[in-house]
Amino acid sequence: MKPLLRVIAGAGVLALGASLAGCSADTGPAGNADGESFNIVFLAASSQNGYSQAVYEGIETRAAELSAELGITITTKIQDGQFDANTQLSQMQNAGTTGQADGIIVVPNDGPGLAAAFPLGNDVPVATVLNPIGPDIEKMEQQTEGVISTVASPPSIGATGQAEQAVEYCKDIDPCKLGLLAGLLNSPLDVARVDAWHQVLDKHKNITIVGTVEGAYDRDKSLTAVSNLLQGNKDINGILSNADQQTMGAQIALEDAGIDPSTVFLTGGGGTREAVDAVRAGTWSNGYLNYPVTMGGKALEQIVNQLRGEPVEAVVDADSLGDFGPFITQKDLLEHPDYTGEWNG
Repeated sequence: MKPLLRVIAGAGVLALGASLAGCSADTGPAGNADGESFNIVFLAASSQNGYSQAVYEGIETRAAELSAELGITITTKIQDGQFDANTQLSQMQNAGTTGQADGIIVVPNDGPGLAAAFPLGNDVPVATVLNPIGPDIEKMEQQTEGVISTVASPPSIGATGQAEQAVEYCKDIDPCKLGLLAGLLNSPLDVARVDAWHQVLDKHKNITIVGTVEGAYDRDKSLTAVSNLLQGNKDINGILSNADQQTMGAQIALEDAGIDPSTVFLTGGGGTREAVDAVRAGTWSNGYLNYPVTMGGKALEQIVNQLRGEPVEAVVDADSLGDFGPFITQKDLLEHPDYTGEWNG
């Protein structure tokens, strides 16, 4: 799910002005003297991450559409959160006090921790994508005043579904040896996912967890992590991953170890085009779809609605945005031959 993070070491906290000058992009009509004008700042978990880039693509696309439809000017800028919670916290505080932002959209690195930025210095509406801002990572309803919309679904839902499908796969295998490939083991989002995996898998005596490794939402890091895991577990029966980029790395690691990926349980999250192709081909057992481009567009809609005094959806369920799914199998994709996914991991 999904949404929708790689580790890049954050060496210091970026101020809003510096980061906008050094690593930001602008989009939007050049001038609309008669209409409203809104500046929207997107706080990416990491501007180098494919999921955050897909969310921003959705923001840019919807900004251009709404500008044309409503006769307004929407300018968007992206900031790099560097997968560092403190960097993003500072960016949120600055964006909310400097007057440079009329609205903020964020993919949080640490949803609970980011709540410390509120109340913002100015009355700037915030929409969050992939996970909520507040103490409860599972609660999509507003927890923090100023966060006007959450475009996400509870992380335990996707992880529970993955684990239940693994249980079904393992029902006639004893022992069934599984590896867990998480994004960031210190991230509240991934802690919730790993906990959900365990809550399902630990109830089944035939299932053995041979290791939990960190993929950092990155193909190469996941390749290394899974290669190390396989050194002592060539008889592994499956790998659960919460990100398609990671699952691609796991697939390569399995192939390098002489294991046909289609002979083990292999799943991912995010709905990348590569993942859809892998599930359709039968290389992966299934996938958990996410729609980061659509989610970015939905988040922008809520911000613009708030700024224009129109109704806002406080919760947009990410799992309801697709025409089918959110879990997909080869059978599903054969029935939907035109579906390709929204983004590249």
